[in-house]
Amino acid sequence: MKAGIHPKYVECTVTCACGSSFQTRSSLPTIHVDICSACHPFYTGRQNIVDTEGRVERFRSKYAKVAQPAKDKRR
Repeated sequence: MKAGIHPKYVECTVTCACGSSFQTRSSLPTIHVDICSACHPFYTGRQNIVDTEGRVERFRSKYAKVAQPAKDKRR
């Protein structure tokens, strides 16, 4: 490696919006993330839905209707 062209690799604190934080190494001293493994639905098994302006409720009511079975038109 060439000397003097690489950034410093230092201890880094990663902080999530949920409040959890952990230590790692990076070229940045601090990193702020929106979602981490402590609050991600894939890892936790629970989902937090942020409903703005009733969009989720409108979607659920629109697609909650039971599908009607198709009638046989060959008769």
